[in-house]
Amino acid sequence: MLQIAVLEFDVGISVERTEDVAHVVSMSTQTLPPANVMLAAFLERDASYDGIFLTGVRTTGIFCRPTCSAKKPLPENIDFFPSSGDALHAGFRPCNRCRPMELSGTPPEWLRGLLAAVEVDPSRRWSEQDVRAAGLSPERVRRWFKQHHGMTFHAYSRARRLGTALGQVKKGSQVGRAAFDVGYESLSGFQEAFHRYFGSSPTTIDDATVIRVDRLATPLGPMLVAATDEALCLLEFVDRRALPTQISRIRAGLHAVFVPDRNAIIEQAAEEVSAYFSGALRDFMVPIVAPGTEFQRTVWRALAEIPYGVTRSYAELAQSIGNPKAVRAVGRSNGLNALAIIVPCHRVVGADGRLVGYGGGLWRKQKLLELETI
Repeated sequence: MLQIAVLEFDVGISVERTEDVAHVVSMSTQTLPPANVMLAAFLERDASYDGIFLTGVRTTGIFCRPTCSAKKPLPENIDFFPSSGDALHAGFRPCNRCRPMELSGTPPEWLRGLLAAVEVDPSRRWSEQDVRAAGLSPERVRRWFKQHHGMTFHAYSRARRLGTALGQVKKGSQVGRAAFDVGYESLSGFQEAFHRYFGSSPTTIDDATVIRVDRLATPLGPMLVAATDEALCLLEFVDRRALPTQISRIRAGLHAVFVPDRNAIIEQAAEEVSAYFSGALRDFMVPIVAPGTEFQRTVWRALAEIPYGVTRSYAELAQSIGNPKAVRAVGRSNGLNALAIIVPCHRVVGADGRLVGYGGGLWRKQKLLELETI
């Protein structure tokens, strides 16, 4: 799994008292939301703020994620920090429950052996007894997969088997042989499971594009990444509301089926995204494919040409494609971009320079622009 370096910033110290309730403590140049907003997010365990701030509890000396399940302290005992480094420098230690030193979306240490075993033998049929034999609680594993992937571990394992079978069918293996190779005891059982997961039978998708799907952990939260064997077609934050729509558009545009897996394109994207967040990369080289109308693709090409550290207004973007009256259409196409960061729609701002219109959340847009500040 991808590990991406936490952003580091110049150190300077400022402490602000806010309504005599909570402290905003910033030893970095990052900008935090208002204290009352962070306090509400912390008390409600709002996952959309994971990666935006951390909370230090002065009575325990521990710092946590906004989503930590531990008992909430009194507001007057809370300090807010923009990064784990700031919290550590202030004398707090990381919480053992929510593990704020690990990137959001990173599989916990206790689960990594099981995930590795699935990758070694994707055809294996896992029972709850097998999971227990691996020293794990099936209930705990099921809860983690439901929370982070929206499916149970057994559903994930089935999807991996089906993905392996699909790859064999695409390479010319007979359906029956592919079914038995990945552990299905009957051809009818395999075909039923295949249809339920992919929406088609294995004999009717010979011309379908196989898209591998995985998750990347980033300093701004987990992202969903998807690629054909030739090009990257999706890179989006997993909490974006329009993500299901993006997936449907890509499925239709590329006549595709999705399987949980990795390939060389995803590995390249992971390395480049890691380098981008560490400040070592400004221009992405991973090949991309973006199904859409000719106008949409024109807008996305124009977005890709906005230099690192530079912003453009929607009007300027419309002007750059030779259609100055198409500001609204440019804005809609901008919002349909499915390759966040790589096709940098975060570099488009309002006419007055304000941050507007970012599907991943304006706070992420601000963080990305801060990272790119030259």
